[in-house]
Amino acid sequence: MYQPVTREQLLAVANEFGTPVYVYHAEKIAQQFHKLQEAFKGHPTKFFYACKALTNINILKYLKSLGANLDCVSINEVMLGIKAGFEPKQILFTPNCVDFNEILQAKELGVNLNIDNISILEQFGNTFGNSYPVCIRINPHIEAGGNYKISTGHIDSKFGISIHQLRHIERVVKTTGLWVQGLHMHTGSEIKDVNVFMETLEIMFELARHFKQLEFIDLGSGFKVPYKEGDPETDVYTLGQKLTEALKEFEQEYDHKLEVWFEPGKYLVSECGSFLVSTNIIKQTTATVFVGVNSGFNHLIRPMFYDSYHHITNLSNPTGAERIYTVVGNICETDTFAWDRVLNEVREGDIIQFHNAGAYGFEMSSNFNSRLRPAEVMIKDGHAVLIRERDEFKDLLRNQIEVL
Repeated sequence: MYQPVTREQLLAVANEFGTPVYVYHAEKIAQQFHKLQEAFKGHPTKFFYACKALTNINILKYLKSLGANLDCVSINEVMLGIKAGFEPKQILFTPNCVDFNEILQAKELGVNLNIDNISILEQFGNTFGNSYPVCIRINPHIEAGGNYKISTGHIDSKFGISIHQLRHIERVVKTTGLWVQGLHMHTGSEIKDVNVFMETLEIMFELARHFKQLEFIDLGSGFKVPYKEGDPETDVYTLGQKLTEALKEFEQEYDHKLEVWFEPGKYLVSECGSFLVSTNIIKQTTATVFVGVNSGFNHLIRPMFYDSYHHITNLSNPTGAERIYTVVGNICETDTFAWDRVLNEVREGDIIQFHNAGAYGFEMSSNFNSRLRPAEVMIKDGHAVLIRERDEFKDLLRNQIEVL
């Protein structure tokens, strides 16, 4: 039975490995993955972990051990996946605005290709004809997601080929003999309403009628996880039931089975992660009491970039009197993690936990202000192990060439 990571375990990690530090709970990833397997067991479904959320090779290996496939958006992610042990057929390459050479590299590696613009589609068809299968990414012009910056299916999005260009796609396929094995759509992240997926599925069915030999349809992902008390999350069980019923009906018309593919990223790793920092200072001004920590948006950019909410806990003083604080970082920009947040009394030196930090946390970190990127730790079977060393000063100079 799943057991959450305890406060004592997290404090032990902070004590052993220092702060700032990202901590990932392996069994939480497994719980999320098994939930998807159970929800969609009524129809042949494959899950490709969207590794842009977190690419530590230990996370990749662990997800492979659970039975996951891999969704990649760069050729380097593809190579990381292969190094982690994924077979090429288990990898889907879904790039955006890359040149043809990167597509060629992925093709030589033997992975599944997802092409999202007509120029590349034409080049690939003219070069390879029907000798290598591709998936085509369509933009359905459905806006969905919790933030415009992560909505990918609206009319102004750079992602996918517009559904209104279907006739152009058909001409390319016909003239080049292109082998289309799948169709793909992804409307955005943090989708609460399962009907968005069902609307996308109906569009997929209409498109599939134009491509009679499809092997799969890919609905992307966007499954929402809760970030705070009372937050909704995507009801994957209801979605699985509705999807199964719709597909059984459509397959009778289509005359053969279609696999469904999904690409969950945040859904699998967000809740597994905690980001631990130390309190440097308590600073009281005429209007605000600041908790200043030994990190900033150079380590966790989501609150400043997406206005995202992360629940915050004072691990060192969980029963202290509740007070109102603004939690900020230590870099030379406004790097506010949380405004006017009620926390148990925070003292200098206390360890603070940011929850739901597994996705797009370390992955989007940087060395801004020449500060060092944090360590990463995995807790598996109750044991904490270091899976990435903290940067050292030498890492700042690693690729610089002194010529003066």
